[in-house]
Amino acid sequence: MSAKLNLAIYWAGSCGGCDVSILDINERILDVAQNCDIKFWPIAMDFKLSDVEKYADNSIDVCLFNGCVRNSEQEHIAKLLRKKSKILVAFGSCAYLGGIPGMANFNKKQEILDRVYVEAQSVENSEKIFPQPHTKVAEGELEIPVFHDYVKSLKQIVDVDYFIPGCPPTTEIINTALNAIFSGKLPPKGTVIAGKKNLCEECPKEKTDEKKVKKFVRPYQVIFDEKKCLLEQGIICIGPATIGGCGARCISANIPCRGCFGPALDVSDIGAKMLSAVASVIDSNDPVEIEKIISEIPDMAGMFYRFTLPVSLLRRSK
Repeated sequence: MSAKLNLAIYWAGSCGGCDVSILDINERILDVAQNCDIKFWPIAMDFKLSDVEKYADNSIDVCLFNGCVRNSEQEHIAKLLRKKSKILVAFGSCAYLGGIPGMANFNKKQEILDRVYVEAQSVENSEKIFPQPHTKVAEGELEIPVFHDYVKSLKQIVDVDYFIPGCPPTTEIINTALNAIFSGKLPPKGTVIAGKKNLCEECPKEKTDEKKVKKFVRPYQVIFDEKKCLLEQGIICIGPATIGGCGARCISANIPCRGCFGPALDVSDIGAKMLSAVASVIDSNDPVEIEKIISEIPDMAGMFYRFTLPVSLLRRSK
């Protein structure tokens, strides 16, 4: 490579794990340093937003944007980085799908504000004072971002070139993306850099496709067979609806998949697919018994849409 790539990394509405996952590539971070000039990475270096605003359009070669978009500041920076970047990557589940913060879409904006600033046990706010975008104080006017009505994925705000799934992305997936970027051999625009198969096809556990489930349980409630399919043992696993590429790490450690890589290539809605998968393992034809068995699944909506609610058919509460 004759010249270094200009790289930007930004953390929007997320936990910060995606930034840590970049450091988890270990010695390959030296390749990043050798091949890239960091033009914006607020968590690691002292950049100001005004620095980015002064950059010429398309002067950033690649931007890794992690986190969902929940407030006006995140939306502004998403649009700014899209304008300044040749390639914009939704990095991690929150940017790609809305992620765990996206489950806030089950509640309306005011319900969330009431809970946080009025109803929480540790809060005393009898006057019901809420943060305001603009507040005048003796020193001048304070401004904070506007809290939007709902959580959105990055693609719902701006055009996105590539998607790297995971909560956070695995080292292997990041290395695959880095190899493509450094070599200039990028896949077609819109590609999700993950596996091509359904996660169940990568899962090491044995499947029988037999209806055996009379009761759904959580892993801590039973002693299960570590060699057999978790779903067939009544443990909800989102593998049937999830794209592979993660190496089935959670399942190999006997932790059921929660769907952080997003929908498989032939799945348009993870929740709908999981309803079908759950129905396929229930050992009953009696509607009353089936309803009882299904009722034992704790927080079905939250479990099925843990990472994907903002981009699902449901998207948000009505």
